[in-house]
Amino acid sequence: MCPKYEADGKVLEIDHDKCDGDSACADACPSNVFELVNGKSTAPNIAECTECCACVSGCPKEAIKHSSC
Repeated sequence: MCPKYEADGKVLEIDHDKCDGDSACADACPSNVFELVNGKSTAPNIAECTECCACVSGCPKEAIKHSSC
């Protein structure tokens, strides 16, 4: 399952089959885009994303795809 989050032309997908919920994306993100829900990352605050790509490079499971990265 790959939930998709969209706002202001930004698109972020998180592969929940790969996500292990270690919060590496949340720790790397300077804009507080991510939240853990039921042990998986979500991106309810995608509108706050600065498109820095820290979440993509910070995810050890390569579970995040971002339209800007």
